[in-house]
Amino acid sequence: MSKVIYIENQYLGRDRGWLSVRLLLALFCFVAYYINIEHEENSRLFLVAGSIIIFVSIIMMYMLHYRITVTENSVQLSGLWTTRLVKIDLNSVVRAENREYSTFLINNPVYNLHQSGKIRFYAGGKKAVWITDREGLVYIIGSQRPKELVDAIKQAQQK
Repeated sequence: MSKVIYIENQYLGRDRGWLSVRLLLALFCFVAYYINIEHEENSRLFLVAGSIIIFVSIIMMYMLHYRITVTENSVQLSGLWTTRLVKIDLNSVVRAENREYSTFLINNPVYNLHQSGKIRFYAGGKKAVWITDREGLVYIIGSQRPKELVDAIKQAQQK
């Protein structure tokens, strides 16, 4: 068993963009309930829908999307329930750098998304670690603490 250098958990519902969208949708439901209070049967539906949106948002905040683990010889990404473990061998890593994940305001959470020579892992935040291997394949790993992740990868490569 290799020594663990760095561990980070990425949670599904903690991205500010999508959390804001869910809360605005719940707010709309509560305002519609208040406006339609005299129509008892129809207004209850808005109250129930808004409450369900809030409840699901709270559950999603504690739902693990993926875990990043840096060991002495690899970076491991283990995902939610049925996803496969992704191992990046540090002997084949040419470059690891801290960059912006995307220029978009709101990004969808992804795990192991292969797209035009890049493999993306993202749950939330603006920054990501871009890892390039010898074959030119780029892994983009969204992180809340990208500087620490890059430092852990470089520390593991030196050993």
